[in-house]
Amino acid sequence: MIAMWAVYSTAPLHTTLLLALFALAACVPALAPPGPKMTEPSQTDDSFIMEDGTLLPYRAWLPEREQAQDGPPWAVILALHGMNDSQDAWEYPAPAFTDAGIALFAPDQRGFGHTAQRGYWPGAQALADDAATMSRLLRSRYPSAKLFLMGESMGAATLMLASTGKAPPEADGYILLAPAVWGRAQMNILIRSSLWVVANLFPGLTTTGRAAGRVPSDNRDALEKLSRNPRTIKETRFDTIRGMADLMDAAHATAPRFRAPALVLYGGKDEIIPPRATRAVWSRLSDTVRRAYYPNGYHWLLRDRQRAIPLADIVAWARGPAQPLPAEAAAARFLIPPD
Repeated sequence: MIAMWAVYSTAPLHTTLLLALFALAACVPALAPPGPKMTEPSQTDDSFIMEDGTLLPYRAWLPEREQAQDGPPWAVILALHGMNDSQDAWEYPAPAFTDAGIALFAPDQRGFGHTAQRGYWPGAQALADDAATMSRLLRSRYPSAKLFLMGESMGAATLMLASTGKAPPEADGYILLAPAVWGRAQMNILIRSSLWVVANLFPGLTTTGRAAGRVPSDNRDALEKLSRNPRTIKETRFDTIRGMADLMDAAHATAPRFRAPALVLYGGKDEIIPPRATRAVWSRLSDTVRRAYYPNGYHWLLRDRQRAIPLADIVAWARGPAQPLPAEAAAARFLIPPD
């Protein structure tokens, strides 16, 4: 912008002002918050409809009992994907849940997948409100089943924010997979300042994130599927990255107030959310939250090659939240800060 002012400083005043307005317009973040209420929330065979009319397409994996119309499942999970991902994030773990008699509903979150606002940040509170709305729709559909809300990374952060809000979701428990809690306080000054500069001056600039060289899983097939999936967002706007940082800040701050029954899981090989940030949140969670640590787990715990272990723990916890899990001993060791 400064360079543009220098180039056109000798132009007529009205031309200079016009160019300045265009330059300023390019610096305005393009967000996609919810619109005004248009309808009552509802659920169709393939979408959740929010009160502003936004459709959140979903995939459903149903146990054989429900498919055969022999009765409802004993438990239902609403599963929220991570940043730039989609409903397809749950393809790998879904069979384990349906085999256990659990129905799984996985929507594209607002601004992601095949939603109308794809690529534009809707706001952290909008994501949290959507989660609460979808939970109430599923509770209405399955009044006799246990209802669990499960989120991966961004999805887990969204659920932490939703559960501590004024109108928390309907849920019997939460399953939080590698919650995105890397708040700005845990970022170094270079990352914080770079994000501020780019997001404020060039919010529409995009990045692929490839330069970071980090991998979310040891499952090469899952990584290739993500890259080929048309629902995956492959270039992220910097105003969206700033919005994600805001969500991580908010999720990190909820830790002392998060008192819902929950199982939170984290892998020792997670290259996305630093262990320091996770440890800081875990140390402030209440006793209602069970902690499970998997030394060989990556960020995508339920897509990893060793996903059977955390999957079995999740099902066991859902059946009996009080029974001990082997991964809890490792979690206790993880909570001890390294020298």
